Amino acid sequence: MESIYKQPVMRLSHLAMAATLVLSACAVGPDYQAPTVADAAFVQAPLLAQRAVTAPMPALDQWWNGFNDPVLRRVVQRAIDQNLDLAASLARVEQARAVAQHAGAQQLPQADLETQTARQKQSLNSPLGKIASNLPGYERTQSLYDVGVGASWELDLAGGLKRGTQAAHAERDAAEADHLGVRISIAAEAADAYFRIRAAQARIRLAQQQVNTDDQLQTLVSLRLHDGLATQRDLALAQAQLAQARGAIAPLQIEQKQQLNRLDVLMGALPGTYAGELQQDSAALTAVPDIRVDGGSAALLRRRPDVRAAERRLAASNAHIGSAMSEYYPKLSLSALLGFESLGATGLLTANSLQPQAALGLRWRLFDFGRVDAEVAQAQGANREALARYRQTVLRATEDVENAIVTLVQLEQQQHALIDEVQARERARGATQDAYLGGALALNDVLEEDRLLLHARDQLVQLRSDDARAAVASFRALGGGW
Repeated sequence: MESIYKQPVMRLSHLAMAATLVLSACAVGPDYQAPTVADAAFVQAPLLAQRAVTAPMPALDQWWNGFNDPVLRRVVQRAIDQNLDLAASLARVEQARAVAQHAGAQQLPQADLETQTARQKQSLNSPLGKIASNLPGYERTQSLYDVGVGASWELDLAGGLKRGTQAAHAERDAAEADHLGVRISIAAEAADAYFRIRAAQARIRLAQQQVNTDDQLQTLVSLRLHDGLATQRDLALAQAQLAQARGAIAPLQIEQKQQLNRLDVLMGALPGTYAGELQQDSAALTAVPDIRVDGGSAALLRRRPDVRAAERRLAASNAHIGSAMSEYYPKLSLSALLGFESLGATGLLTANSLQPQAALGLRWRLFDFGRVDAEVAQAQGANREALARYRQTVLRATEDVENAIVTLVQLEQQQHALIDEVQARERARGATQDAYLGGALALNDVLEEDRLLLHARDQLVQLRSDDARAAVASFRALGGGW
């Protein structure tokens, strides 16, 4: 009996092997070619040479170390280790890897082992029961034992499974790139929140200093009023100035608390968990490190995960075209079964119980009223969309770098000018108060100089924070952080 089934199985195997050898090198659909992008220099890159920096440019993969701030370093690392969005993106990567593994396994044969034991009492009124019950030795209660090993294999003649595997692998690469992009974003968001917290703290200290100054001025006006050298209007103006200075603290405290809560959530913790660490350390804003743009757009595209993800999704959409086109061609499958079936357990694994089976299946969508055409057209449209999105991602990446460079350089130039203004305002304020004490100027002049000096100092603190945040945005635009 073994020889009866051996030849058909061998012939089917030889046929499948021959067909596979002929068509294994063929896969319908266009072969993917990555789009080329001109390696152009950044227009604003020469502006970076105008910066006066004291710290060298750090490694892009850990740019936050370049600020030489241990608290910032601890905050960013904690966010990277604990952020929940980052954990979710890693889970998406694991899913994409599993899908790619499943797609690759579909190209390989599949083997199954099946066993079954059944016990039944046959009906005497059934057609089989009426016939069999008249035979000698008939047993109405029967036990059926069934053991079989089966194998199946879909021959990828048109390369549809191959294209599907290519698409799954490209989607896996895109998910990995997205994960790196999330990592970059989390590091940048944590640093941005940190610098906004430091700015709020510095502005609160500055506002409190102004409160002390205005309180001293009010005391001075009160003494002059007692000596007949000031008026009630002067005292009311001094009191109003003091109240205004005290009122300016509340919005700054709101900003500080909001950014502390934001940072805690970025670090995967409830708001208020790590707030004490930053409130205890009130160090001044750190110096911004050097930033250089080596190479042009081609080097940027190798670093930016969003560009990498867009390119991989373009590759996946290209492979989907081949998967759709493979439906134009027949699908061939080979299956075989080696089984044993017996009414008794003693004779199960014998030649008399052997029942092998081999099959060659063919499926071909000959008439579907244009369904395959529609599927191919849809895949081609998705490919054109992916190409447009890739090109748009490249343009936006370049735009991010250009904008980051301009913002960083201009903020630092504005900061230098504002430092000179603050120094001048401090001298003007001292001279104005001396003139007021000498009776040469009115109190209004002192209050106006106070207002201008406070505004300049507050603006300088904000500019220093914005400068650090612009540096963070520059590192982020350059694809740093992985």
